[in-house]
Amino acid sequence: MEKPNILLIMSDQHRGDCFGFEGRGVKTPHLDLLVQQGTRFSACITPNVVCMPSRSALLTGMLPLTNGVHDNGIDLDESLSANGFAGTLSRSGYDTRFIGKAHFSSNHSYGNRPTGRCENIPSSHLFADDWHGPYMGFDHVELMQLGHNYWLPERPPGGLHYERWYHADGLGNLKDVLYKQALAPFTDAAQTHNSALPAAWHNSTWVGDRTVSYLRQQGLQQRHARTSAKAPQPFCAWVSMADPHHPFDAPAPWCWMHRPEDVDLPKHRSLDLDRRPWWHRAALENTPGGTPESRKVRQEYSRMKFDTDAQLRDITANYYGMVSLVDHQVGRILSALQEEGLADNTLVVFTSDHGELLGDHGLMLKGPMHYEGLLRVGLVVRGPGVGAAQVVQDPVSTLDLAATFGDYAATPILSAVHSTSLRPLLEGQSVAQRDHAFNEWRLGPSRCGVSLDLRTVRTQTAKLTLEMTSGAGEMYDLHNDPHECNNLFDDINSRGLREELMQRIMSRPDDILANLPEAVGPA
Repeated sequence: MEKPNILLIMSDQHRGDCFGFEGRGVKTPHLDLLVQQGTRFSACITPNVVCMPSRSALLTGMLPLTNGVHDNGIDLDESLSANGFAGTLSRSGYDTRFIGKAHFSSNHSYGNRPTGRCENIPSSHLFADDWHGPYMGFDHVELMQLGHNYWLPERPPGGLHYERWYHADGLGNLKDVLYKQALAPFTDAAQTHNSALPAAWHNSTWVGDRTVSYLRQQGLQQRHARTSAKAPQPFCAWVSMADPHHPFDAPAPWCWMHRPEDVDLPKHRSLDLDRRPWWHRAALENTPGGTPESRKVRQEYSRMKFDTDAQLRDITANYYGMVSLVDHQVGRILSALQEEGLADNTLVVFTSDHGELLGDHGLMLKGPMHYEGLLRVGLVVRGPGVGAAQVVQDPVSTLDLAATFGDYAATPILSAVHSTSLRPLLEGQSVAQRDHAFNEWRLGPSRCGVSLDLRTVRTQTAKLTLEMTSGAGEMYDLHNDPHECNNLFDDINSRGLREELMQRIMSRPDDILANLPEAVGPA
């Protein structure tokens, strides 16, 4: 029996409710169809709410405090990644590929010192144009360095595959000018503009192009193997787009797809810090640590506010446009999969690394406020044996994908000690019910001026976040309070729920690293 192909498609900073199938007015026709063809998890959370830890946890199947990548700026240990799902499946005969934004290593480094990693900006010139890996267990990679145009694409000899492609035709200067040019209607919202960069040059389109090309190649190879009476070599590909991460800069025509006056705004969209645990205010108001350069980035790029509903509408409409551009690339990829005869034997997974606050409680972007908009992500799976039009409400995590891929490939993933296969849930086995999922984040003062050790547990109907050092916390009854307005952590009538969730937090396996690795760059 042929092993299935595995295709993981990821967006970046994409809320779990920003899909058409979730009832919001976001145009995602291809993902809506994928939901009808497969199974979606309505209570999937990320193991960490920022990029590097969430991605490293997914690759290894280890929680952040065990794999060591507990915040941005910490490079994933390459010996661990070798035993993650990509390295393990590669050794078992899979063709493994990464296309797009990886972010397993820090892009920026203190003092601009080279770390020797390909994703590190001061080191990228060391990697020749024809270098394609291996990297982090993947046999072949086609990478973008950042994908967020707050920093314009690096110029050769720096940059990676996308950046070098962007500049290869000699039009890089023109593209930079067009990217920064704002198209009407104009807005005074922070980090938001309708970009004049043609969509053909956008990094999401480049990821779609490279993935379609790869699938054409795989289709040809697998058909040739069958005509030669050989077992085709299966593939495992992680396809990663950098949108809808800020800055909010959708290109035309995607920037016009959702009218600001039509978008839905959060019911509660004003700061209510007096009702929240102490660290919410500290993270917003304290001065970030780190170097003067990293402090400037954290204050200007990572802290963002809106003053009016009109500004939030402009931001949201642009964010929706970025989501729709991602959906368009998903449609192209799924069409190629079908046209190449690969669809029936491919496990297709769509998810994101983490969410986006997008105005919830007056907050934007991400931070140590584990509201559902940031914690919950979409997770949709289609493939052989997967139930169609099925919704699983059990709390799961993207951490579980490593074991899931190993299960379908009949190859245990060595590093996936905290990952549990989703296959029984995908195939409708009622005995496979799950009762909670974990999230953890240990961050130092360089990010937002305060050190925190946060642990979160999410059940189907409730959630508790505990700051381990101070003992302070927040707890929400998600069934009766879906907008997370009432913090029940100190509510005398909710002691039973608090005790239950605290016990779940304390059930985390006792394998936290005694000596966590040092950061090589700003968080």
